[in-house]
Amino acid sequence: MKLPQGADGLFELFAGVVDFRKRRGLRHRIQFILAATVCAVLAGSRSFTAIAEWMADQSRETLKQLGSKYGRPASERTLRRVLGKMDVADLDQRIGRWMARHGTFAGQGLALDGKTVRGSAEGETPPVHLVSAVLHREGLVVAQHRVPDKTNEITSVEPVLAGLDIEGAVVTGDAMFTQTKIAKHIVEEKKADYFFTVKDNQPTLRADIEFLHLEAFPPGA
Repeated sequence: MKLPQGADGLFELFAGVVDFRKRRGLRHRIQFILAATVCAVLAGSRSFTAIAEWMADQSRETLKQLGSKYGRPASERTLRRVLGKMDVADLDQRIGRWMARHGTFAGQGLALDGKTVRGSAEGETPPVHLVSAVLHREGLVVAQHRVPDKTNEITSVEPVLAGLDIEGAVVTGDAMFTQTKIAKHIVEEKKADYFFTVKDNQPTLRADIEFLHLEAFPPGA
């Protein structure tokens, strides 16, 4: 049974994900695993074990509606193996484009936001740190990029904006993102505007703003 189809639907997006596994011996399509995982997470599952338990609780017909060939749930082992080896960056870009598909970024606020993923540290392995692009009004994450180890959030701004057409949008960020290179990239290459915070960590810039009375400069100008 095919996944439920709809114009620009999420299932349609999953159907475009390339399965990296060998076709021989596959019991579960990758589209089914992704669809069922999304439903399980929306239902409150927060681990591979919980996702597997949610799938096991569903009827055969429900699993078929989600794309299961035989109406059987995937095991926790299968979930760990498949989800752990997926091209996460590609899937993230696909979902980000899907979430922003019905409109344009022109005139919208897009916030740059850095977060550390809770529980991602393990032993000597540092925690995962992400820089995200978040729509102000909807609160939707339309893109995110993992900050490479031994670097910082600043270097992740261009990668997180790379797959987004943000012409006419206003990009906001805290004082960390108040960098000349980032501002030039947003204005000259992405054709957008920016609204950044200046604090005491950049005393010269702050002094220039105060000296020129730019704190009262009309945004419309």
